[in-house]
Amino acid sequence: MTTPATLRVEDIDISDLRFWQRPRPEREAAFAVLRAAGAPRLFAEPEVPFTRRGDGYWALVRHADVVEASRNPKVFSSEPNATSMVDSPSWLRRYISSMIDMDDPRHAKIRRIVSRAFTPKTLARTEDDIARRAARIVDELIASGPGDFIPKVAVRLPVEVICDMLGIPDSYYPRVVRLTNIVLGNTDAEYTGITPEMGRLRTGLGLAKVALASRELHAIAAKLGRERVAEPTGDLTSALVNANVDGEKLTTREFGTFFLLLVVAGNETTRTALAHGLKLLTDNPGQRDLLLGDFDTHIPGAVEEIVRCSTPVITFRRNVTEDHEMNGHTYRRGDKVMLFYNSANRDETVFPDPDRFDITRPNVRDHVGFGGPGPHFCLGANLARREITVMFRELFTRLPDLRADGEPDYLTSSFINGIKRLPCTFTAP
Repeated sequence: MTTPATLRVEDIDISDLRFWQRPRPEREAAFAVLRAAGAPRLFAEPEVPFTRRGDGYWALVRHADVVEASRNPKVFSSEPNATSMVDSPSWLRRYISSMIDMDDPRHAKIRRIVSRAFTPKTLARTEDDIARRAARIVDELIASGPGDFIPKVAVRLPVEVICDMLGIPDSYYPRVVRLTNIVLGNTDAEYTGITPEMGRLRTGLGLAKVALASRELHAIAAKLGRERVAEPTGDLTSALVNANVDGEKLTTREFGTFFLLLVVAGNETTRTALAHGLKLLTDNPGQRDLLLGDFDTHIPGAVEEIVRCSTPVITFRRNVTEDHEMNGHTYRRGDKVMLFYNSANRDETVFPDPDRFDITRPNVRDHVGFGGPGPHFCLGANLARREITVMFRELFTRLPDLRADGEPDYLTSSFINGIKRLPCTFTAP
């Protein structure tokens, strides 16, 4: 890829995994060029073994396009696939295709069952538990000393909370973290063992690793599900396996896919936002001082700005069901579109000076870091906001000089804006 100063639309290939290994400023410059081009651009799909290569996808990079497509699921459908540029093979879909790949009315019925665990009233009852967990995590961080913020803090709170909500025993936490790392990091050699030297087979083998990790998560789900059918306990697993959907109970496989979705999505957004949040607050000391000077006033805006800047989930897919004109472009039935939330969150027409981190940004809640408006808006958004707030309150109250100490080691992915390692430093009290 050429330098940002001379970058042309024709130079950009966001389907190429190498693009996502470029320095972040170069990637952001590329998306700025795509936004400035006006009309959406058609990109070829990556070649992935075990999958059929389609006719390409339209990249929706402007905020207006992402929002409008999200609000119109009748035309921009999540079925049969909402998570990848390519159509997943059937042997993988059986493990990963869940309500995220559904449209209403079935999507709405399933979501209603799950959403009971995420209502403000229900989440308010978890506040004390989240606070206790955060305090223990900081206790152990202080005892162990500075080091890698990811395993010491960022991973722990969200995975513990979602596992507790599902009734997963504490002893399973390391296993859940390992498996979700593979599912979401399937294009990163560190998590899969699949190196660039393997060439075109790399992405196909990554899908195989996802299938194996997903199957293991399904096995955990099946075991817990059998226990909760026999003896419900009031947790989310009990609600799902004993729920009535369209006059039927969920099959073991259906429950497994929802279980996998909740485990994966339930920890990744918070984990990623906490990591990026520490780095952003370190790199912007004025904003950090503003937050610590009046935490309760500024933390709501800080959480939203962290999510906007980091955009934990980079993209989702939609499938066009009928010919449709949107913002001057005509989409045809059968077209694929990719919603690039990372680009929409830096759209200059919505967020002036979008690369600036500003916890007082007045319209920050217009971001699409939890997805666009509509039926697929992130079910766990309020839980993520609560976890981020509680964790940063505990960290900065007890360790006011906590900072990132070096550059992050980023996940190689076009789907998740993850951080694998982030050194941190502080003075122990």
